[in-house]
Amino acid sequence: MDTQTISERFRALYGQEGTLYTSPGRINLIGEHTDYNGGFVFPGAVDKAMLAAIRPNGTERVRVWAEDLGEGSEFGLQEEDKPAEQWACYVFGVCREIQKRGYSIGGFDAVFSGDVPLGAGMSSSAALESTFAYALNDLWGLGIESFELARIGQATEHNYCGVMCGIMDQFASIHGKAGHLVRLDCRSMEYEYFPFDASKYGYRLVLLNSCVKHELVGSPYNERRLSCERVASMLGRDFLRGTTLEELEAIKERLSEEDYKRARYVVGEEARVLDVCRALEEGDLERVGQRMYETHWGMSRDYEVSCQELDFLVEIAEECGVSGSRIMGGGFGGCTISLVKEELYDRFITTATERFAARYGHAPKVIPVVISDGARRL
Repeated sequence: MDTQTISERFRALYGQEGTLYTSPGRINLIGEHTDYNGGFVFPGAVDKAMLAAIRPNGTERVRVWAEDLGEGSEFGLQEEDKPAEQWACYVFGVCREIQKRGYSIGGFDAVFSGDVPLGAGMSSSAALESTFAYALNDLWGLGIESFELARIGQATEHNYCGVMCGIMDQFASIHGKAGHLVRLDCRSMEYEYFPFDASKYGYRLVLLNSCVKHELVGSPYNERRLSCERVASMLGRDFLRGTTLEELEAIKERLSEEDYKRARYVVGEEARVLDVCRALEEGDLERVGQRMYETHWGMSRDYEVSCQELDFLVEIAEECGVSGSRIMGGGFGGCTISLVKEELYDRFITTATERFAARYGHAPKVIPVVISDGARRL
C-alpha cells in the first residue's frame, strides 16, 4: 500500500500531517459454518489491508476522503447525522458505537485507501471498521481493549450497514499476528494462536477468485442454520458443538436426510479444525491440506453451498498435486483457498487459469496471501 499517496492527499486536503493506521483483511483456513453452531473458526490476517491517515480537527465534524472512490463525505457525530454515502456509514458507525459505550471523541479529518480485493470474501469492510476503531481508540487514549474494538466493528455492521455478521472478520483484523493463525472459540470467545509460516516449510497460500456469485432463491443460510438448530434441539443441546458422529448416527432415523447431512458436515468440520491445529503444531502441512479437501467436499455434498465453478477449481488443484484446496467463505461463489508447494505453484496457477477461462469464459483472479499482523499504528 502506498503510504506516500495517502499522506500527500491528506496534506493537500487538510494542510497538515495525519497519523497513519492500518488494519488487514483476512482469510479463514478452515472452519466454515461453524460459528453459529458454537464451534471454532481459524482465521488469519493477511498482507492486504486498509490504510488511513487521521488527525483530530478540534471540531464536532468528521471529514473523510475515500481515495479509491475519489469522493468525500462530511458528517457530525450525532445519530441524526448519518451520511448518505454507504461507505461513509462504516466510519460513522464506528464513531457512534464508541460513543454508545460511554467514550468521548471529537471530529477528525481522514483519508483512506485499501488493497483488500472487493468481493473476494476477505472482509474489506471489517478492515475499514478496524482501522478506524483502532485509530480513534489510540488518538483519544480511550483504553478500549482489543476484543471490544472488534465488537464495535461488528455492531457497526449490524446497526449502520444492515449486515448481521458474526465476530470473526473484525476479530481477525484486530488480533492478527504475522506467522500465526488464530483459533477462536465462537461459544466462549476464547482464542489461541497457532504457528503458520507456510514459506518456512516451502508452501504458499493463494486464493483463486472465481468472480462468480450465484443468487439462490430463498434464504439458503437461514435454512442451513435451522437444520442445525433442529438437530441440536433433538440432541438436547443449544448448539451442535461437541456432538460426536456416534451421537448423530444414533438419531439418524428421526432426522430428515437434509438435516442429517447438514449436521454431519458441521460435526466433521469441528473435528477437522481441531486436527488442523494439532497438525500445525507438528509442522505437518500435508495433513492440513488433506483436511482442507475434506472440508470442501463436505461443503459441496453435505452442506450444498458450493457451485460447479468452485468444484472445478478444487478438482484442478487435486489433479495438479496441490496439498489442499477448498471453498472459502459462506459459499455459492467467491474464492477457493489453496495450500501449494513452491515447486508446484506456477504450474498450478497456469493450469487453473487456462482451464477455468476455457470453460467459463473468464480467468479467475489470483490473490497470493501472506499471514500478517493485525490493526496497528504505522
